[in-house]
This record gives sequence, structure tokens and C-alpha cells, in this order.
Amino acid sequence: MVTPRALGVLLLLPLPLLASVEKEEPRNVCLGRINENLYGDFELGGTAQCFAKCSQSGDEACDLRNLQRYWLDYETHLVEGSLTDTVNLPFLKTSVMNFSTNISEDLHFSLNPSEIPVQVTEDTHEFPDRVRLPRSLFASLQDSRSAVRLAITVLDIGPGSVFKGSQVSLENDSRVLNNRLVGVSLGRTHVTGLAEPLEITFSHQRQPPNMTLTCVFWDVTKGSTGDWSSEGCSTELRAKGTVCRCDHLTFFALLLRPILDKVTAQALTTISQAGCGSSMIFLVFTIVFYTVLRLSRKRFNSEDAPKIHVALSISLFLLNLTFFINVGRGPNGSSIACWAQGAVFHYFLLCVFTWMVLEAFHLYLLVIRVFNTYFGHYFLKLSLVGWGLPAVMVIGTGSANSYGLYTIRDKENRTTLELCWFHEKTGVSALYVTVHGYFLVTFLFSTVVLGLVAWKIFSLSTAKAGNEQRQTWKGVLTVLGLSSLVGVTWGLAILTPLGLSTVYIFALFNSFQGVFMFCWFLVLYFPSQGTESSSGTARMEQTHTVSHD
Repeated sequence: MVTPRALGVLLLLPLPLLASVEKEEPRNVCLGRINENLYGDFELGGTAQCFAKCSQSGDEACDLRNLQRYWLDYETHLVEGSLTDTVNLPFLKTSVMNFSTNISEDLHFSLNPSEIPVQVTEDTHEFPDRVRLPRSLFASLQDSRSAVRLAITVLDIGPGSVFKGSQVSLENDSRVLNNRLVGVSLGRTHVTGLAEPLEITFSHQRQPPNMTLTCVFWDVTKGSTGDWSSEGCSTELRAKGTVCRCDHLTFFALLLRPILDKVTAQALTTISQAGCGSSMIFLVFTIVFYTVLRLSRKRFNSEDAPKIHVALSISLFLLNLTFFINVGRGPNGSSIACWAQGAVFHYFLLCVFTWMVLEAFHLYLLVIRVFNTYFGHYFLKLSLVGWGLPAVMVIGTGSANSYGLYTIRDKENRTTLELCWFHEKTGVSALYVTVHGYFLVTFLFSTVVLGLVAWKIFSLSTAKAGNEQRQTWKGVLTVLGLSSLVGVTWGLAILTPLGLSTVYIFALFNSFQGVFMFCWFLVLYFPSQGTESSSGTARMEQTHTVSHD
């Protein structure tokens, strides 16, 4: 016979176990097994809590694949196995409707994140967020059915790691815009390869200049848990939003990613600083080498070509020095100090551009024009242009109050880059005119001159008797050496929009320009006067550049 005390003990024993189960349930929910195939409001709300609990730090045990599959299957359930027409939860807005496959016009639906999606007319401007389904989508299904059941879903996935994939990382500030997914589903009817794509419009504010927007869909076949893919989707950026066009149905989103993430920016900064540091050392070698030659060779004092080379070396050295100060120290001090720092950096950048185009001009006189190249006080006039023209441009830019703190922030208002440069509000037009525009003009002139010089060099090498292959290699090396003087490596900046690899190439080659210039200077002027130079261009620089001062 069981005594009352023993009975009380038996009744109390299950209580710790029940408490343990209750404590573990949230963790089990995020493993994606408890609520599998259960889609009531309670189960939906419990699973939605995992959007916040499953963080990328890994504090909560989560099975992302199961959780993501749960929401994908939920759309199928709404179409195939549910009589529900609408779902209105804080994190989920869904509308399920029946449509004939024989419709006469496209269908339009609103995607307001705070309201259930509703069908709207084409000319409705009250709904900046909307989806358009082409009539051809339904027409393609007429052979198999006369009507379809359509689900439109707006899902808030929160800040966690669910539906983030490998392309979204807190470390590089990339994210799903507004943490919002848009789902379009016909249930188990698999729709791909649409001749006319569906169109989803996401409204948003203007994004920072270092961020890019990409239309993507959730691809369950990518990776172990699925990932975002842009295959079959196109992105059209507009003033107040982005239009996504995709040729299939699934979950869609707009990814906001930095053009250069923090890791990449740090790597590029390290490469640039290492290259600029090396260039500064070799530029000092170039200046010292030139000084020694001037003291040891009387004839060297009157040659203009080495003077131009050294002037470019000095301007490039000072530019690298200001780059180290600007990037290394940041905008420390008062606004006046930042203004001055931006102006000095701008001045030496323009000096480099100007002296590179003067190198090209001098090369044109030596190789292309050749005759009637006398100019009184030639190098003095070049110096007035090389150092004076940038000063005039900087004074004009500074008088318009264009210099100041330049800050790039991400969507969460976190600073990713801050330096003294052009003011981000008042100096943008000056930046495009005095830097981008001026560089393009000087680069185009230098490129044309280098092309003419290359044609001249290879024409001369083919006309000479002897080892043609050896002459060709000499010509190639000569052109490469001259390209470092006229700034061809700076032209790689034009190719940087093509991808991250071109950004690395630009940073690598451009930051080592001083090293290339020293090598060219050494090859050009180190041999004794009795030794034959490496090319016809080198001989012309040594024998036809007498100063006219």
C-alpha cells in the first residue's frame, strides 16, 4: 500500500523533469524539429524567436538549414494545405489568393511591411514597395490548370543568422536590407525561366557611397545550409528605390554590401602603405643619385630630362608622405587643420598628375617632334606649370570651402573610412572636376604620347639589322620604363569597377611607382658615357635634352 508521503514523492519527481523540458524547449525549437510541419500562430511565433536567438556569434544552438526550410515549406503549406487567406503577425504578413490562368493584364501587389499584401492597380503610387507578376507567367500554366493559388509573403528575419548565408557577415557590414524577405509562391508548382521576369520594387533611402545593392534569391542548393544567389536576377538602381527582376519564384531580398569591406580595406591599406613606404625610400635614392651625377658630370647639369624626372620624384615623395599622415593619423585636430591637411594632400596629388603629363610632353618633343624644339627658359616654364597650376586649382577649390572631413558610413551609421579630403557635402563637385576630370585629361594625353613613342621605338627596332628578338625585348622594357614616368599605372583606377582583383592590382602597381622610376633612372643614367644605352629613347634623352636656360 502506497502511503500518502510516498505518493507525494512520486508526484514531485516529474517536476524537475518538466522544468528541464520547459527550459530546453526554446533551444529545441531553434534546432528546427519541434515545430516541423506545424504552422499555427503559436508555432510560427516560437520559430520566429529564433531570428533573434540564432546570432552569428553562435551563442544559441541552431540548425539554420532546418529553420530556413521551415519557412520555405510554410509558403508551400499556405498554397497547398491551408484554407487561410491572410496571416497578420508582427513578423509575418501573408496574403493567399486564387487567380485564373487566363488573365488579361499583369498583377500588382503592395508590399508594405506593416500591412498584409493587397492587390493594387498598376498606376498606384501610394505603394512604393510592390511586386508585379507578368500575365505571361499565368499564361504558361494554362495547359495544366485553369486556376492557381498564389501566396505573397513579407517576412521580417531579424538581425540573426537565419537567411543570411555566407555573403552576409557582421564583420564586413553586409546585410539584408531592412532584414526583409519577399516570398512569391505557387506551392509545389516550380516556376523558372520566365520569358518575362517578375518585378519587385524595394523602396529605401540613398545608401552610402561605399555600399552596393544587389537583388538576390534564396538558393537552397548552395552550400550546406543554402545561400543567396543573383543568378537569373537583375538590379536596377533608382533615386528612391531598387527594382529587382527575376525569372523564377521563391524568397527574394535586397543585399546591401560594402564595395570594400573592412578586411579588404585593411588589406589594401597595408599594401598601399608598404608600397608607398618602399617608393619613398627609392625616390630618396633617385634624388641622391641625381645629386651625385650633377656633382660628378658637368654636362649633366644642363640636361632637362633628369630634372623633370627628379621633379616628379619630389612631388611623388611628398604625395606619399601626406598619404601616410592622412591615412595613418586620421582627421585629428581642429577643422582648420583638417582643411589644411586636405588641401595639401590635394595639391601634391595634382602636382603628380601635372608632372606626369609634363614628362609625356617632354617625351613628345624628344621622340615625335624632334626638330624645332627650342624653348627659352624651358625647365623654368615647366616648373611654373608643374608647381603653379596645381596651386591655382587648390586656391580656387579652397576658396569654395571644399576641403574638410570626409566620412563614409554604413547603414547602421558606423564609420568605415574617415580622412581629411573633400568635404562630403560641399566638395563633391570639386572632387569630380579637379581630381577625376583633371586626371582623365592628363591620362589621355600621356597615353596617346606613349602609344606614339611605342610605335616609333618598334618601327626603329624592325628597321635595324641584327637580333630582332633582342631589339623587341629592349623596346618592350623601354616602353614599360616610360610608362612609369607618364603614370600609366594610375590608369588602372579606371578598371577598378570591374572587380576586386583590379582594385588589388591598382593598389599594388600604383603604390610601387617610385620603385619603378628609380629602376628606370638607374638604367638610363648609370652606364658610363662610353657604354651604349639600352634603347634609342634612352640615347635621345642623354644627348638631346640640353637645357635652354
